[in-house]
Amino acid sequence: MAGASKNSRTSVTTHKFVCPDCGGEIVMKTLFENGKLKNVAECQKCKRQERRPKDFN
Repeated sequence: MAGASKNSRTSVTTHKFVCPDCGGEIVMKTLFENGKLKNVAECQKCKRQERRPKDFN
């Protein structure tokens, strides 16, 4: 029996994070500081930065 390929069975879900203070959308950004790559989550409205989106709560 020929089934669907493995890649077609996987579903991609994206979660939209919202800042609890201002209601703006939180996006992940990669910064290059002191020779190292650093991932930070930043609110687009109030420019608040945290290490990951869950830290905003």
